[in-house]
Amino acid sequence: MPAAQKPDPKPDPKPGQKSDAPEIASVWTRPRRQREQLSREQIVAEAVRLLDADGLEALSMRKLGTRLDAGATSLYRHVANKDELIELVVDEVYGELDVPAADDGKRWRAASVHSAYSLRAMILRHPWVASVLGQVGLIHLGPNVTRMSERMTAVYATAGFPADETEQAMSTVISYIIGMATSEAAYLSLIARSGKTEREFAESLRGEGEGDPRMRDPEKARDETFDYGLQRVLDGLTVRLSAS
Repeated sequence: MPAAQKPDPKPDPKPGQKSDAPEIASVWTRPRRQREQLSREQIVAEAVRLLDADGLEALSMRKLGTRLDAGATSLYRHVANKDELIELVVDEVYGELDVPAADDGKRWRAASVHSAYSLRAMILRHPWVASVLGQVGLIHLGPNVTRMSERMTAVYATAGFPADETEQAMSTVISYIIGMATSEAAYLSLIARSGKTEREFAESLRGEGEGDPRMRDPEKARDETFDYGLQRVLDGLTVRLSAS
């Protein structure tokens, strides 16, 4: 019986010719994905600009996609829905806050005032934040919101407030700031819609100021009103600290 013939070995592939041998799956052999044209950071930054310009009611995934020259589907690869986008933009603007380090307990009032004016300024720059906080509060805390809360709580802990009162002290101050800044933001939005300057608007309400010197500089008057209330809140906390 003649010996069985071995099959002819397959010739090596010519240069540029694909081999029939199965490829071994590996991260190093798998082609990389094409780089995404959009990033979550770009989406959030543009959403903040849209909100600053047109307000919360104008925000939609479709409109945001148009501004980014991308379809809504592209956005959903990074953000699940509008509610998630709101969480991201709120945390983004909270990243603008400046809260001093709690390294000197004796300066807790100065640190509180500095933080208060930083938070107030942020809300007035982004008045839509007031609407969001009024509707849903800070249920889902992002890293910037959490960092701000922790740093402010540390200010009161370093000052000597009892451990079970540091968060309450922080919440008392934050509630005052948000409440006052929300009212201011609504007032300034009303002025913007009127087409008048703040002084013109104030004079139209008070009959040329009726001799009130505060109407000559309504912005300064707002600052003084905010500071008065803030100092009284801190006075109350000072009394509590002395008694603890």
